[in-house]
Amino acid sequence: MKLWCFALPLIACSSTPPKASDAASAPSREPVAAFETVRAVLQSPRCVNCHPAGDVPLQGDDGHLHQPFIKRGAEGLGVAGLSCAACHGVANSPASYGPHMPPGVSTGWRLPPAQHPMVFAGLPSAALCEQLKDPARNGGKSMAALVQHVSADPLVLWGWSPGYARKPVPISHDEFVRAFKTWADAGAPCAARTASNP
Repeated sequence: MKLWCFALPLIACSSTPPKASDAASAPSREPVAAFETVRAVLQSPRCVNCHPAGDVPLQGDDGHLHQPFIKRGAEGLGVAGLSCAACHGVANSPASYGPHMPPGVSTGWRLPPAQHPMVFAGLPSAALCEQLKDPARNGGKSMAALVQHVSADPLVLWGWSPGYARKPVPISHDEFVRAFKTWADAGAPCAARTASNP
């Protein structure tokens, strides 16, 4: 009995508690989970339609090819004779105009330029994350500039006010910005690439 009482404290003390440095070196799951909210927004039709896999913008919730047939152009503004501004104005058309009127925004309608097309369509989470934070592929934006872009750029904000007969981004803009800042403030970590998330 005495031997048992003596051995119990030794067993309890024999396991070494984790060091604070071990906990600090383990990546937090919260920023990676926050990026999944960011990804859901970026891959919604309101964003993907102007961030397609090719040089032709998409339209509608089904992501069909833009009609009339428009190409990105070097600066993302269309090509000679078929510029974005030829149809897209500086504001959405009134609802009284009907459901198929081109949307508009104060800063001018555009796609990312050809040198950094910022493709969102079809990318796995890890690849989208890596592209987004890479200044060589995101138009030279720092993380602070990206936060400002998603927080205040009228073209980004348009996704939540897309005009008559268009569904807005399903996640609130406030929630999106909070998730983006959580991810950015943690150093913008990306999920590990796996067979299902290449």
